[in-house]
Amino acid sequence: MRFLHRENANKLILCCILIFFLVGCSGGAPSLAKIKDAISGSALTVKEDPNAPLRDNTPRIAYNDAPGAAVFQGGGATVDYSNAWAGYVMISYGGDNPKIKIQITLVGGGTYTYDLPPNTGYQAFPLSQGAGAYDIAVFTNIEGDKYAQAARGTIDAPISDPLSPFLHPNIFSNFSDASACVSMASQIVAEAKTDLGATERIFQYIVKNISYDYDKAATVQSGYIPNPDATLQSMSGICFDYASLMSSMLRSQGIPCQLIVGYAGQAYHAWVAVYSSQSGELLGTIEFSADNWNLADPTFAASGDRADPNIIGDGTNYNPMYYY
Repeated sequence: MRFLHRENANKLILCCILIFFLVGCSGGAPSLAKIKDAISGSALTVKEDPNAPLRDNTPRIAYNDAPGAAVFQGGGATVDYSNAWAGYVMISYGGDNPKIKIQITLVGGGTYTYDLPPNTGYQAFPLSQGAGAYDIAVFTNIEGDKYAQAARGTIDAPISDPLSPFLHPNIFSNFSDASACVSMASQIVAEAKTDLGATERIFQYIVKNISYDYDKAATVQSGYIPNPDATLQSMSGICFDYASLMSSMLRSQGIPCQLIVGYAGQAYHAWVAVYSSQSGELLGTIEFSADNWNLADPTFAASGDRADPNIIGDGTNYNPMYYY
């Protein structure tokens, strides 16, 4: 899986999410003073009532578990779909094959393919296409690009809340109450009064402090899995890392966020969409509509490029393929 090199940004027709900030680089997680500096002042454009109370910034993590109430197994793999109603399944592999692939297909819909790291315990995978029947298959490598089926089953996922898959952690947006990104998000949004204000602060923090890793972009291998805490530690990453960190931070605050992979122009890319119950304007450029998914792209926002009015589009140049 190869992701967008930032030098391609000027070649793309972008929607009105190109923001004009320079990236601030550092050798590690910044101090609280730097956090406040990065998200305060005239740069904050979400309008909040100065007399309103602060929102509760306590982490609100939608925990995953594998209670074993509904499982199927085979070839060293276990699929626990006890919480399919909440929009996720837990899958583990305890065999000795180093290359494992997962396919999750909505019956009558699309197929999502994942790499499962072996011997890492249960990993969460989202049922992002909504309620319905899903065919789930686990494959082990034979040789080269040949795989054999280890386990397969069809499950029912009566997902009543379509936002649920985008609040839970998963393999690409992986966090827990012990994660550094969770505690950092809590600090970043401490002075926000609304979810939209919290969203702007997290977005600003990421685009101002995470630098783009060109070397990583040139060498990233298929099957790469982002780690939001590692991104926060290095303060650098590729588009998948930006999107993973932002989605993890927002979800940990109870704000639904989709990590999206698809094409921006001709480039394979990752970005996010945030569900907001409020309407408002982030950073004077990104228009959020209430009760809707709102596209945001922290990688391009962090690029420091100034948007040419002649190439700013209406968002149709983004072609999503997968929602995580």
